[in-house]
Amino acid sequence: MVSEKKKEEPIPVDNVISDQTGQFDLRFILWRHFCAQNNIPVEMLPSQLDGEQKEQWEELKNSRLRTPGQK
Repeated sequence: MVSEKKKEEPIPVDNVISDQTGQFDLRFILWRHFCAQNNIPVEMLPSQLDGEQKEQWEELKNSRLRTPGQK
């Protein structure tokens, strides 16, 4: 019998840049990860992505980051 394994979703992290974290802020880490996976230069801004890439970035960002006030 094959058991179904639920893929565990990562817990969202705060979508706020603090003075203490700077370049190690989780948004920047997530952006660098996204760029590496999609062969996109890290210097590119999210606003410069094309339609499909922008949708992928927004989906990843929304699934992994939470906005202030969101629990």
